[in-house]
Amino acid sequence: MERYEQFIAACQKIIGTQYVLLSDTDKSPFLTDWSKRFTGSAIAVLKPKTTTEVAALVALCNQENVAIIPQGGNTGLCGGATPTSADNNIVISTTRLNQIRDIDLDNSTMTVEAGAILSQVQDAALTAGKLFPLSLAAEGSCTIGGNLGTNAGGVQVLRYGNTRDLCLGIEVVTPSGEILNSLRGLRKDNTGYSLKDLYIGSEGTLGIITAATLKLYPLPQSKVTSLVALNNIHSTTKLIDLARKRCNADLTAFELISGRALSLVAEKAKNLGSILTNSSAWVVLIEFSSMEQEKGNREQLETLLNEAYELNFISDAVIANSIQQSKELWSLRESIPEGQLPLGTTVKHDISMPISKIADFIEATEIALKELWPNMETIVFGHLGDGNLHYNLAPLSPDLSSEIEQRRKSINELVHNQVYQYSGSFSAEHGIGQAKRDELPRRKSPVEIELMRAIKKALDPKNIMNPGKVL
Repeated sequence: MERYEQFIAACQKIIGTQYVLLSDTDKSPFLTDWSKRFTGSAIAVLKPKTTTEVAALVALCNQENVAIIPQGGNTGLCGGATPTSADNNIVISTTRLNQIRDIDLDNSTMTVEAGAILSQVQDAALTAGKLFPLSLAAEGSCTIGGNLGTNAGGVQVLRYGNTRDLCLGIEVVTPSGEILNSLRGLRKDNTGYSLKDLYIGSEGTLGIITAATLKLYPLPQSKVTSLVALNNIHSTTKLIDLARKRCNADLTAFELISGRALSLVAEKAKNLGSILTNSSAWVVLIEFSSMEQEKGNREQLETLLNEAYELNFISDAVIANSIQQSKELWSLRESIPEGQLPLGTTVKHDISMPISKIADFIEATEIALKELWPNMETIVFGHLGDGNLHYNLAPLSPDLSSEIEQRRKSINELVHNQVYQYSGSFSAEHGIGQAKRDELPRRKSPVEIELMRAIKKALDPKNIMNPGKVL
């Protein structure tokens, strides 16, 4: 620590002594990721309030060759915002950089700072009579900067797209400490390379996103939600195809949940009757949102479900009769990650593939996994509407946790090989971080990897921006 005394003093001068955290107790919450799999070290945790302060800190780090780990809500699952064990790390937390800078109703845009909590942004849009549609389980603690850094998806990608699709402009502090201000709320801007898209999804390895101009949408006049029991897993593609044909843009969410995943939240689902005992063991959560009145929206859903039943795609369905019932149905889906905790060690996968191949992947991979180690079970749920599954493996008993942990590498290898056999990706929305860094070169072509390395070297020649992540 002595070798960094002058550096720490300079940081304190820039942002104030109280915002330079030095004690092990103060730093601890910032050094371990949400999954508790990655823990690192840091000289200090810095909490700037403005973009100017971020720029001054980054310029200082560049001068002193200090590695920078940008961190928002620390809700990531791949160790992307967690420092490594290197002795020259500092964490720059954006939690104080949390202002809603501007809402332009006529342009349907909102400019917010990177540390703004997602739910805060949603609420600000709602207060202004607009919708910001990004929605995910961690929305009460994740930040916009983290959402942009990982190009987060969530439950409404089917209709509105990923975070990249919801962003019109960004403000970034480069590794040299310069400020790139590209917060123009333009939907058309053909003036060279799309730098915005380069930084989004880069997990803080190219610079620190400090603010963004986001798209806003009209508030739907009505929403209707239904939990539907499928006749078999292959009915998923048939049902979503039918829903798109009959309901077009009104289809907002299409979430797949396995029977085993649903059973983890059985207490919340106790009023659903036969849905819980459907023989195929697969359900989907469907939501329509529309500018029509609720009656028309509900009739549209009922017509779809009746047709799907006659075509033998589904066996049962529950339609929410109130906003509260709709929230209860969504609570089933959102409670599954927490419901997995009593199962012991869970090997998690965030994968994607063409919707047309998901059913075959699920069937084939289930068989292969049982051959690898019969003492585990699959917990499958996710955003089937955009081809993204959370494909998790848990031991049949918590006391087998150490055994499944020992098999983590072989399980990952099997699942990811299956994913690529079905033309998919081993990282859909959680990013690469530390967890998947070593596997990335095996899954991307040498040309792709070399281009990524060239970009990293050009923009961050000293490799001070989140080293040890992605590449």
